[in-house]
Order: sequence, then structure tokens, then C-alpha cells
Amino acid sequence: MDDQQRTEIEAALFRKMIAHFCKYPEVQNIELMNLAYFCRNCFSKWYMGAAKDRGIEMDYEQAREIIYGMPFSAYKAKHQEKASPEQLSKFEDSQAKATE
Repeated sequence: MDDQQRTEIEAALFRKMIAHFCKYPEVQNIELMNLAYFCRNCFSKWYMGAAKDRGIEMDYEQAREIIYGMPFSAYKAKHQEKASPEQLSKFEDSQAKATE
């Protein structure tokens, strides 16, 4: 596999993952963070960072709209549930691991 093929495969994988996130909005970010130490917001930050590394100006809200498939405020109103005390407690540990 050459670099171009690898890049195309990685891009296809990324698009599939974003489509998967959009297909299953009931999977809450806090659940993703607590299980995998990343979430849609992490993807948004990584996307924004990759764009900026390539000289493309993008703010966090623009990146979020790409990852969420809609403005974050609309996603939040439609899909985001209130986190339980247990989820919030575990989230503190997850955040520490995510930044290691």
C-alpha cells in the first residue's frame, strides 16, 4: 500500500466513523469518554487542529458542526441527556486519562 492509498483508506474510515456517530446520537459523549477516553468533542478538537496544521482557519464550532452533522446547539437540544452523578464521577477519571 502506498501513502496515497493509505490516506484514502484512512479518510474513508474517518467518514464512516462520523456517519456512525451521526447514526447513533443516543450514545452519549460522556459514555464514549468514560469507555474510550474520547468523544465527539475530542474529534472536533482534533479535526480543528489538523485543519490549522494545514493552514486552514477553523473554529471549534465549525469543527463541531462537521463532526456532529449539525450545529452543536441543535444536537445538544435534540440528543444530549443530563449526565448521572455516577457518569460525572467517572468522567473526572476519564478526562485525566484522555490528557495523559
